[in-house]
Amino acid sequence: MTIEVRNIVKRFGDFAALDHVDLRVESGELLALLGPSGSGKTTLLRIIAGLEWPDSGTISFDGEDALARGAGERNVGFVFQHYALFRHMSVFENVAFGLRVQPRAIRMNEAGIKKRVGDLLDLVQLGWLANRYPSQLSGGQRQRIALARALAIEPRILLLDEPFGALDAKVRKELRQWLRALHEEIHVTSIFVTHDQEEALEVANRVVVMDKGKIEQIGTPEEVYDRPQTAFVHAFIGESIVLPVHVEAGRVQLGDKVLGIEPNGAASGPSQLFIRRHDVSLEAPGSGDLEGAVRRVRAFGPIQRADIALQTDGGETMIEIDAPRDRELKIGEIIGLKPKRYRIFAAGA
Repeated sequence: MTIEVRNIVKRFGDFAALDHVDLRVESGELLALLGPSGSGKTTLLRIIAGLEWPDSGTISFDGEDALARGAGERNVGFVFQHYALFRHMSVFENVAFGLRVQPRAIRMNEAGIKKRVGDLLDLVQLGWLANRYPSQLSGGQRQRIALARALAIEPRILLLDEPFGALDAKVRKELRQWLRALHEEIHVTSIFVTHDQEEALEVANRVVVMDKGKIEQIGTPEEVYDRPQTAFVHAFIGESIVLPVHVEAGRVQLGDKVLGIEPNGAASGPSQLFIRRHDVSLEAPGSGDLEGAVRRVRAFGPIQRADIALQTDGGETMIEIDAPRDRELKIGEIIGLKPKRYRIFAAGA
């Protein structure tokens, strides 16, 4: 099922939740809508589901006008952050619910419902919990059951709104891997909303980065991380060092210091230099493009994280870098820093 979103606008009073959004979701794709709170990602998901209506624009499913149909006619499965399971129903009956309320003309008989629910519970690896109630399940188990219930009616599209947002970090990671594997098995066109960049990069085939009702960039996880098209994308995805610089006559200056890096096509004028914390190599004093004093060091898994005070015109500018554990850093030590990869964007872009 291909989804085509064209020129969608949605306002809540003076607030533009979606501002002329265009998006194409390919059949069988697992797409992430990624952005901060208020970026418009959940509003877009709800409009696709039929739970909200746009002020203008069109949405089509396989070329057919989706806006001509209500939510119940779009054959969309929806998974919410907080499970929305029926507490008084067993796991089996929760999954069977959508099948039992279908119109009589297309409703399965009891044997068919039993087989379909059994197959789905096996798919989410929770068949042994069929007779339990939601209160007897862990958060991760409840979310798997919610997903099985959404899949029961064989939806053409699966929509997930912050599906792992209420779970702890360890369970979130386990379910991310599980969802990716499940999607490779069922190949239902799927869109999930998240503000968690790691979640989007790990699970999705493509990532749509949104901010203030607009799409900033669409690409594979590798593209949006390694080749961000805007300052917002670079700052939002991954953790970046950001320094105010000035580009002039093919040179990049930090204060009155000319850095030994190329502007890479950046226009002249006030700019921002973006560097990933792990994309900095440590050099001897006097030999790096940047230089500073080590203020704080702490172990952080396989790396060490260090606060470095750069000397600039305005005094000290504190940045944070990731360095190998085998490179001893001493408090007060002066080190040189050389960006291995970086991007320069116009200030205010």
